[in-house]
Amino acid sequence: MTQTALAVRHVAFEDLGLIEPVLNRLGYDVLYLDAGVHEISAETVAEADLLVVLGGPIGAADAGRYPFLTAEVDAIRERVRRGGRTLGICLGAQLLARALGAGVEAAGHSEIGYTPLTFTDEGLRSPLRHLADVPVLHWHQERFDIPAGAVRLASTPACPNQAFAVGAHVLGLQFHLEADPRALERWLIGHAQSLTALGLHPQPLREAAADAGTALTTAATRVLTEWLRPVPGPAAEVSGAVGCSAW
Repeated sequence: MTQTALAVRHVAFEDLGLIEPVLNRLGYDVLYLDAGVHEISAETVAEADLLVVLGGPIGAADAGRYPFLTAEVDAIRERVRRGGRTLGICLGAQLLARALGAGVEAAGHSEIGYTPLTFTDEGLRSPLRHLADVPVLHWHQERFDIPAGAVRLASTPACPNQAFAVGAHVLGLQFHLEADPRALERWLIGHAQSLTALGLHPQPLREAAADAGTALTTAATRVLTEWLRPVPGPAAEVSGAVGCSAW
């Protein structure tokens, strides 16, 4: 039976990237919902076999400016409560953390560029272990706390909470596992204003993306393929939105 992957996209150039070929190979039909354009609710995301909430240049606490974020958080919370497989990336991970009751706030600094992760013991037993010693793309100025009942998986010197999991069905990643190094120029154009404001020249990012290249693509594919493997038995509804880890 064909499975459906639903991606919530906040800006056009931050799409599924490296995730989409893995989904295609595993037999998923891929659909996008564009935040602020399409309705995002518990009902519209309920039937998808996988929900991926992607990144974007707004903050998880910006619902006063972008009211659709409230509906997103509510939809994520209900999906996780029902045990639906959910992946949040950058803004998506911050919305996921917020949906699970954790704090999200400005980090006080930006983290932009390619940096390897440091893994917890749980992280080294998770699919993220394939990223050991592989620099990944970071592009954020906010941070999230680890939700109660979730397991912290990774950190960097600039950001102590880079990844968390709730069981085998929910994964939040502050870093951009999906970002295809070959398509980084789209990011450099889309975020040109913020790069200028931060005094960052795009050329070092281009060079780092070229260096990451094949190793990052291979590692990301392994992570996603392993995480998306079938989980025995139906996902149980999660009381209070979070539950124990099941790596």
